[in-house]
Amino acid sequence: MENIDTKQIQWEDLSISNDFLFGKVMQNPELCKGLLQRILPDLKIDHIEYPELQKSINVDMDAHSVRLDVYVKDGRETVYDIEMQVSDTKELPKRSRYYQGIIDLQLVDAGQHYKKLNKSYIIFICPFDLYGKGRHIYTFENICKEDNGISMGDEAVKIFLNADGTMDDVSRELKAFLDYVAGQKPEDTYVEKLEEAVQEAKKNRKWRHEYMTLLMRDQENQKIGEKHGEKKMAKLIMFLNEDGRLSDIIRVSQDEEFRQELYEEYHII
Repeated sequence: MENIDTKQIQWEDLSISNDFLFGKVMQNPELCKGLLQRILPDLKIDHIEYPELQKSINVDMDAHSVRLDVYVKDGRETVYDIEMQVSDTKELPKRSRYYQGIIDLQLVDAGQHYKKLNKSYIIFICPFDLYGKGRHIYTFENICKEDNGISMGDEAVKIFLNADGTMDDVSRELKAFLDYVAGQKPEDTYVEKLEEAVQEAKKNRKWRHEYMTLLMRDQENQKIGEKHGEKKMAKLIMFLNEDGRLSDIIRVSQDEEFRQELYEEYHII
């Protein structure tokens, strides 16, 4: 009972920076459209079609499944994946690459031509500076290394937003949203609507139950993962000991990258 009460308090304290709550708030097409328009002011988005929130994609049994926070498309069939990312897991660039690949697999059926691939934007909203340059926004497109005036033309764009930016490099409207993600309450009509939607979402008992169920499931999966990690570590130490690699036994407990290399070397899964 104490554990459930704790989760209820956590639910009440959630903000827009929580990925689950963010996905629920973006269920409102106008709010979702408004956010995209602030991030991509040069685009004229007339409306949002078929919002798929927390969309799950499973490619095959051996691949990582992905649960997207907000997956939508506009009237021109441009696809947008918007992710709220609070923790700097040090692998967001490669995760964006993986997301791009599996989203593309969903967009083209077997036998269809590659030109059927939609233009796509993968957007990560972060309260931290992924690249450490003080920018509020980092936009990446594939361009020619020898001549950066030449675009590859694959129509795949990746954007990383930083709520902790210091530069004067975005519009007042986008800055207001990023400040809100960072925990501030700027005077901005759109942000006020977002805050109202957040407070309304917290009153939704079905969503609260769904959130707590997911939270408990994640905690169980974490425990299983920790136990699995302990078994892997024990097996690795046994192999290292058998091979007389005593100095490596000390290092693996402190160096995760080195540990992963040894897992591969000894074929420990």
